[in-house]
Amino acid sequence: MQHQLKFRSVPGNSERDQIVDQLRRVYEGPAWLGPSLKALLADVNETRARERTVAGAHTIWELVLHLAAWLRIARERLTATKTRDANDAENWPEMKGTWQEALTSLEQEERALEHAVRAFPEDRLQDTAPASEPQTYYVLLHGSIQHAAYHAGQIALLKK
Repeated sequence: MQHQLKFRSVPGNSERDQIVDQLRRVYEGPAWLGPSLKALLADVNETRARERTVAGAHTIWELVLHLAAWLRIARERLTATKTRDANDAENWPEMKGTWQEALTSLEQEERALEHAVRAFPEDRLQDTAPASEPQTYYVLLHGSIQHAAYHAGQIALLKK
C-alpha cells in the first residue's frame, strides 16, 4: 500500500516551527519515512509489546519507554542550567505499569517536548546544550527526531 503524505502548512517559517512540525510528523504523521510511531503502535497489545521476538533485542515496550525517556531528557536539557545526562536505568527504564500507561507516557512526552520547543528562544538554537557530549540545541532537537525515526524502524521490524 502506498502511503500518501498530506502536507499541512507549518505555522511559521521559523526553524523552531519546522522542528516542532518534524517532531509531530515522526510521532503522529504523516511521516516521510512511512508509518508514524503512533500508527505503528496502534495495533500492538500488551502481550505483543512484551514479546522478545529477537534474542538480545529490545521489546517494543522497552523501545517505547526508551523513546519517552529521551523525549523527556531532551526537554529537560532545553531548560537545564547544568549538564543533564542519563544513567542506565533512565536510558532503558524497567517495564512497570501497564502497556497503556507506556503509550500515554510516550504521547505526553512528545507533546511536552513540542511545547518546550515552541517556548525555546530561537536565537539560542546554536548555543551549546548542557550535556557531556558537546552539541547545540539545534543538533539535540534534530537528533531527538532522528532517534524517534530510528526506533520506529526497529518497532516496524519487530512487528513483522
